Amino acid sequence: MAMMKAVGLYRYLPISDPESLLDLEVERPRPQGRDLLVQIQAVSVNPVDTKIRAPKDRVESTPKILGFDAAGIVVETGPDCQWYKPGDEVFYAGSNVRQGTNAEYHLVDERIVGRKPKALSFAEAAALPLTSLTAWEALEDRLGFSLEPGANRGTPLLIIGAAGGVGSVATQLAKRAGFTVIGTASRPETKAWALQHGADHIIDHTRPFRPQLEALGFHDVDAILCLNATDKHWEQMADVIAPQGKICSIVETSTLLNLELLFGKSVTFAWELMFTRPRYQTADMARQRDILNRVADLVDAGEIQSTMTEHLSPINAENLRKAHAKLESGRTIGKIVLSGF
Repeated sequence: MAMMKAVGLYRYLPISDPESLLDLEVERPRPQGRDLLVQIQAVSVNPVDTKIRAPKDRVESTPKILGFDAAGIVVETGPDCQWYKPGDEVFYAGSNVRQGTNAEYHLVDERIVGRKPKALSFAEAAALPLTSLTAWEALEDRLGFSLEPGANRGTPLLIIGAAGGVGSVATQLAKRAGFTVIGTASRPETKAWALQHGADHIIDHTRPFRPQLEALGFHDVDAILCLNATDKHWEQMADVIAPQGKICSIVETSTLLNLELLFGKSVTFAWELMFTRPRYQTADMARQRDILNRVADLVDAGEIQSTMTEHLSPINAENLRKAHAKLESGRTIGKIVLSGF
């Protein structure tokens, strides 16, 4: 029985507890069907990792391995694989119904895997999959906009939380597609980051939206991408969205939303969850492979930058606890990446 290193948990504990994430030795998995067995070179952390790990009254009998974003090398393929072979360098965001990427080897369905951008290191590539898929699906699949260059010339798009992981990619994609991008940020360093990645204007999401937008010359906006505190910003979004506009959010709510606020303007509201396709094995599941390959093309053409801002090594429980703690502070810019076992 071949074994491998991994980082996982048995109990759901505060990140300050040394047992919240543990260094483990677990059995190395074998690929079946359309699975790839990937030797993990780098991973990044996302808010979803901390939400899954958050304290709760549950104990796992076998260790739960977290992690979604990964870049690595295919070492073995299942019998039904069509697109990849051993030695291929790949990146992907995984599935929320399988074991995670915080391990030396990881199983992933080839339909949600893209080729690693040649221009990036494994660490730089690992920062991109989950956020790129979320941003692309939100803008194109949920809001219905084309992401071709200049396709939305002058269309005002408000991105709430423009300096975070998804915001950093969404801003780049939207700017390239011709939107007038209004990002929100509340600190000098996050404002600078959002402007650097393509925002045309910045407003402060801790202050009322309308006066700030009107000061910039906008009575309303055609589309809103909400990447932070949906319930907190709901009434303001309903206020500044244009008639027949569209809102997409990626952040679940702790309170019920009053959809009546959108009725008079015939506003469309959509959720975006990157895990929907792999979780439900949808007929169009391979769209995620297509999106990631498109992202890789744009990176290699110099049109999209990696959003890695911090790089830790090696991948172990201590460094993952540090990364989770930083994410939970709510003050992270871009993405934290870990590489090497």
